[in-house]
Amino acid sequence: MSHATFTPTAQPYTTQTTVGQLVADRPDRSRLFMKLGIDYCCGGKLTLQDAAEKKGLDAASILATLTALETLEPSGSAPNPALMSLTALADHIVGTHHAYLKEELPRLAFLTRKVAAVHGDDHPWLREVHAVYTGLAEELSSHLQKEEVILFPAIRNLEQTGDSGAPFGADLSHPVLMMEHEHAEAGEALTKLRALTSDFTPPASACNSFRAMLDGLEQLERDTHEHISKENNILFPRAMAQFQGTHHA
Repeated sequence: MSHATFTPTAQPYTTQTTVGQLVADRPDRSRLFMKLGIDYCCGGKLTLQDAAEKKGLDAASILATLTALETLEPSGSAPNPALMSLTALADHIVGTHHAYLKEELPRLAFLTRKVAAVHGDDHPWLREVHAVYTGLAEELSSHLQKEEVILFPAIRNLEQTGDSGAPFGADLSHPVLMMEHEHAEAGEALTKLRALTSDFTPPASACNSFRAMLDGLEQLERDTHEHISKENNILFPRAMAQFQGTHHA
C-alpha cells in the first residue's frame, strides 16, 4: 500500500495561519484540535491565534506541538516484533494497536456519523461508509476484549509456565482460528471502505471534517494491517508452535 508523502506549503505556518488551512493541508492535525476543543471545521476561518484565545490557550505552544509532531522521524531502533518474546509481543500489541483503536474508534464514529448526516444527500455513499464503519468498530471492540481477556493471557501463561491455563481447554487453536477469522472480516470491511471512498479521496468541495474522516479511515486501515500482521504472522504461529511442542513432547 502506498501513502502520499506530506509536502509542506511554501510559506511557513504561523499563529496567523487559519485553523482551516492547517487542517486542509494536513488532515491528521484535526486530532490535536479535537483534543483541545478547537473547531477546525465551521470555525476554520479563525486564525490559530484567535482560535486559541477563544479557548484560553497559547497559540505559539500549539504551533510548536504541531511542528514537533510532524518532524518526528520513525525510530530506527524500534523493536522488531519477530525478536520479541510472546509476552512482550502481546504487551506491545495491546499497548500500541489496542490503545490506538480505543482512542480512535470513538473519534471516527463521531466523524462518520457527522459527515453522513451533513453531506449524505450530496454523497449518498457516505451513509454506507457510516454503516460499514459502525459494524467494523463494533467487531473490533469485541475483538480487543477477547484478545485481552482470553487469548493473550493464555499465550503469556503458555510462555511462562508451559500451560495455557485457558478456559477453552487443551486446544489453543480454537481461539486463534476465531481471531484469524475476525481479522479476515475486518480486512474485508476496510477494503469496502477504501472502495466506497475511492481510495480515501475527498471530493473537491469536502469540508475539513470530511477530509479528517477520510484521513482517519486511511490511518485506521494502515494500523489495522500492521496489527493483524503482527498477530497472524508472528504471535499466533509462534504461540501455536510452542503449544504443540509442549503438548506433544
